[in-house]
Amino acid sequence: MVQLYSAGRETMELIAFKPNFFELVEGKRIGSLDIVTEASGGQHIQGRRLDLDPKTRKPLKFRVDVVITDGLLAWLDKSGVHYSFKRQHVDLWQVVQGAVPFIIVIGLLYFLIVRQMRSVGHGAMSFGKSRARLLTRESHKITFKHVAGVEEAKEEVQEIVEYLKDPKRFQKLGGRIPKGVLMMGPPGTGKTLLAKAIAGEADVPFFSISGSDFVEMFVGVGASRVRDMFEQGKKNAPCIIFIDEIDAVGRNRFSGIGGGHDEREQTLNALLVEMDGFETKDGVIIIAATNRPDVLDPALLRPGRFDRQIVIDLPVLEGRTEILKIHASKVKMHPAVDLRRIARGTSGFSGADLANLINEAALLAARENKDSVENRDLEEARDKVRWGRERRSRVLDEEEKRLTAYHESGHAIVLQCVEKSEPLHKITIIPRGTAYLGATMQLPEKERYTQSLVALKGMMAGLMGGRAAEEIEFKDITTGAGSDLKESTRLARLMVCNWGMSRELGPQTFGAQEELLFLGREIARNQDFSEDTARRIDAEVNFLLKEAHDRAFSILTEKKETLDLLANLLIERETLDGRDIDDIVKHGRLLTEEERAAEDAKSEQPPAIPPPGENTAKAEAVPGNQPVAGASPDAAAGAPVKDKP
Repeated sequence: MVQLYSAGRETMELIAFKPNFFELVEGKRIGSLDIVTEASGGQHIQGRRLDLDPKTRKPLKFRVDVVITDGLLAWLDKSGVHYSFKRQHVDLWQVVQGAVPFIIVIGLLYFLIVRQMRSVGHGAMSFGKSRARLLTRESHKITFKHVAGVEEAKEEVQEIVEYLKDPKRFQKLGGRIPKGVLMMGPPGTGKTLLAKAIAGEADVPFFSISGSDFVEMFVGVGASRVRDMFEQGKKNAPCIIFIDEIDAVGRNRFSGIGGGHDEREQTLNALLVEMDGFETKDGVIIIAATNRPDVLDPALLRPGRFDRQIVIDLPVLEGRTEILKIHASKVKMHPAVDLRRIARGTSGFSGADLANLINEAALLAARENKDSVENRDLEEARDKVRWGRERRSRVLDEEEKRLTAYHESGHAIVLQCVEKSEPLHKITIIPRGTAYLGATMQLPEKERYTQSLVALKGMMAGLMGGRAAEEIEFKDITTGAGSDLKESTRLARLMVCNWGMSRELGPQTFGAQEELLFLGREIARNQDFSEDTARRIDAEVNFLLKEAHDRAFSILTEKKETLDLLANLLIERETLDGRDIDDIVKHGRLLTEEERAAEDAKSEQPPAIPPPGENTAKAEAVPGNQPVAGASPDAAAGAPVKDKP
């Protein structure tokens, strides 16, 4: 057996006594031979051959591990082999090679244990330390000018800013500033941003921590972190401690079957005790944020803890416009961009959604190598955020494309004809997202907080327009109206059960709503009415749905030529804006730019005022001012007429 053996920096062959070493001795092929006594006391033979290494042209070295006996030495003497005795010294290189693995292991242990023990908040021995992140005056520059759409909330927290700037002005009058402020609102509305702006406006340190950072697998860690967080706050006073998603630790205690979560409850108890134990004169203000105020423990909300509760809702039209302006200031915009028009089409968007809209518009403009972001990019980004990206790869065959065109045209025509309907912005048959083959979009003229019965019935008729158009043109119905029917049914049931808009049942509500503890924000409806009333409710809902369908069917039957024209034009162009739809419904064709300009000028022209002293009867004879025979005074005064084209 022959194998390579490394002795220090030299490489030699480890050979067997028989037959390899025996053949070398008998063949007189050994140049030198040493009997080596190792440091451990063992012995072995090593030497050099007379044969040369073909690569290095040097004698080959070998080693034999064998027990040295008198018989072996006598055999070597008899064979005429000259040998010498040597004592092996400790090889430093071998010592280093053997020690390297241990050094690596020790280094890893040092890095994983010792260094982490020294790092605050992350080491194995610092579980009880607070994980609050400190933003100093130099590291954050957010002020109220960076926050828009929450003007009432900014007014409510203004006195906190004044207190942090000059506490003595409040203390000398005996006033007590709130210990804690709870911000409630949907996700993305700017709760965290407003808290940072308070700290930036007051120019004080800002500690930020998430509610989930308090709860760990080890019992007592959360309570320890709460105490440490308040200690850090007192050392850096005046300051603000911000707890995001406080519902993770502040849920109602002993809620649900099987009791509560002991560790979370200990953490909550520690938080309550700490809030009772410090005074606002210490200069520490606690601000918490949540989108689940319904699950918070009542003890957390009592006066003396979170004294002030501020609702931060979704921004209205003016707020959305200001938010868009703030985010648009960071992007190169075309001078013709109309941000208010974009804001009108983003009802229900949060501040985070609007920031995403601006970013998506910038990416779209960059993808097309534009020099600036245009209105078209903003509208495409809005549609992408609301419905999903255009999926032109989803190619519809001619039959489905025609079906979708008639469906969307039905929506558009009915919405144009019903009263109190919001203006149409555009219709499209380009697939979007995962579920939309087409879309009809309205652009509200202003923010609305209530809806009338007439407007709601118009909405339902508009929703039924797609199904009615399918029935009229194809004498068949499809699954394309599924979401329309779902929304119509929801509106009809709300009208009957919540808003008292039923002619049969009158102005009353049905089904008391209550929030179930197990379901959080889910709402359960108790049936506090008889089975006969339930049947009457269902009948009234069915009546409203059938009425809306019949109304849409009647409008589209009367406007069949307009429906065909609009659908064919939509197949050709794939997308039509509100002005195109208005032209087709009113004039039966698309107007030229000159005709549109003339129509706009005519609509903006003020009505003619008769000269003083002229007979009023003459003014009544002017075309357009003559009341229709039998019409009501409201109709003569210009009130919308039902189903007016």
